Parts: sequence; C-alpha cells; structure tokens
Amino acid sequence: MQEVTDDPAYQDEVLPLLLGLLDPQPGLLYLDAGCGDGRVMRALGAAGARVIGCDVNLELLQVARAAGPVVGCRLPGLDWVRPGSLNGAYASLVIEHLVDLEPFFSGLARAVRPQAPLALVVNHPLFTAPESGPVVDPADGELFWRWGTYLEDGFTEEPAGESRITFYHRPLATLLNAAADAGWALRHTLERAAPTTHDPLLAPQGHIPRLLGLRWVKS
Repeated sequence: MQEVTDDPAYQDEVLPLLLGLLDPQPGLLYLDAGCGDGRVMRALGAAGARVIGCDVNLELLQVARAAGPVVGCRLPGLDWVRPGSLNGAYASLVIEHLVDLEPFFSGLARAVRPQAPLALVVNHPLFTAPESGPVVDPADGELFWRWGTYLEDGFTEEPAGESRITFYHRPLATLLNAAADAGWALRHTLERAAPTTHDPLLAPQGHIPRLLGLRWVKS
C-alpha cells in the first residue's frame, strides 16, 4: 500500500487530469471502479458529489471507507450494481490490470443512466507495449522511444514493493473499439507526458506521452 499512498505524482498529475475529464456534479452518484485508498473519492466528496468505491484490495478499502461506501469486488464484476442507478463512473490506472476489457465497459454501461459520463486515465498504450522503452542516440544524446510490440496485445510484469504487478497492453484502437462496442460514445481525449516534477530523471521524456485521458458518454 505504501507505493500507492506515497506517490506525489498521482496527486499532482493524475488526479487533476481525471477530475477535469469527469467534471463531477454536486449531488450526483458516481462509481469509482478500482478506488484504491479512496483519494479520488475524497476529491469528489469535496466537490459535493456522492461516490461508491470498489476494489479487490481489502487493505486499501479499509482506508477508502473513510471517504464513502465501498464494496469488495474483483473487476470487471459489477453485477452487484443496480442497472441504471449511477450518474457516472470513472477508473484511474485500473484497466491496465484487467485481462478483459469488454465486460468492464459493458458492465459500466449497464450500471449507469443514459448520457452518463465515463472517465478513464490509463498509462498510454505507447508506454505499455512489451519491449518498448527509451533509447538514447549515442551520437548526440537525443532520447527516442522504442515502440516495441505495440500493435499486438501483450503484458509485462513490473516490480511493486516485494511483489510484481501485471500490466496488460492493448493498442489504442483495441481500447476505443471495446468501449464503442459497449455503447460508449467518445467525447474528449487528452495526452500527457511523463510527470517530471518529482522525478528529474524523467525530464528528457517530456515529449513522450505517458498518460492518456478519455471521456465517454453512454449513448
């Protein structure tokens, strides 16, 4: 849990991107799909919105419950949500850890009302492709990005404390088509470079997309 709660880049970079895309409205009810420690739930509560969180990590849910009601579940399982009961939904850095996208998008579409928003912030598919990574030109030191196996679905395993986390990669087209097939209409897209404020080693990557933000509405 320490790696999640002590990440200042999340507060400064990821959270503003997500809130700008979602535009939460006071009094409306939202689902935080993969709420973690509840930091986004707290931000929505401060804006006057209502929110229900869900996550598979019980340790993080113990922290998140201070921000609102929470449910222990393994995404994409959302059968516990009453159909059409939500005014919107969001997920932050979550779908990279899901094996299947289709039930995630269809489950959320079932749970929300017509014209409800769905906001996602994900690691950019350019960043998650297996064998992708920075490459430095030895001639002049210019930094480039190796695409890796971008056009193929795949996964990598990255260290997280004493364990490892699986990141599933899909090309951008796969992500957008899965949402469209579930009835989500894309309204806005934002790309952000690697956060450099808290890690000067990432400064040379300021021209490389690291985060992708998307806003859909249920059509």
